[in-house]
Amino acid sequence: MTAQLVTRPDIADVVVVRDGSPVQVRQLTGCDQELLADGFARLSLESRMFRFLTGKPRLSAAELKYLTAIDHRDHEALIVLSVGDGRGVGVARYIRSATDSQLADVAVAVVDEWHGRGIGTELLTRLIDIAVTEGIRRFSALIAADNIAVLRVLRNLSVDYVIVNYADGIVEYEIMLPPPQDDAA
Repeated sequence: MTAQLVTRPDIADVVVVRDGSPVQVRQLTGCDQELLADGFARLSLESRMFRFLTGKPRLSAAELKYLTAIDHRDHEALIVLSVGDGRGVGVARYIRSATDSQLADVAVAVVDEWHGRGIGTELLTRLIDIAVTEGIRRFSALIAADNIAVLRVLRNLSVDYVIVNYADGIVEYEIMLPPPQDDAA
């Protein structure tokens, strides 16, 4: 059985980030393996450690295939592209839990030269909106304890979050998503 591909063209648009740079935000697709590999190669060791909790030097072909095999329901990912050169500058994704349909793991990575411009906040804001429409109510995230930037992004989003676990310098957060619009009244 193959998963039905659901795309959301309403997501793709150009936005201006904090420093005035225009970027395009759109869904990641199976055709984006090269963009993803290029973006990963441009992450510093620290950024790779923060995102993958390891300093791996590159993504394998199998990892690139997995990270771009998106069904846009249980596995969603958004990419931000620089309008100037078309290169990927950030990506965020969620993968729904196999045991709890209202929970999804979430992850974000932004290329170092684009840090501090609001890319992570933009990506997570959009990803949360999509997740909520797909019935997801909570995100789970494993975050390096010294990744202060992620906590700043969570504060910018004004979401509630709790620490679920802490071990070996890794904090597991559970992030409560807002209710769907029709439930918010």
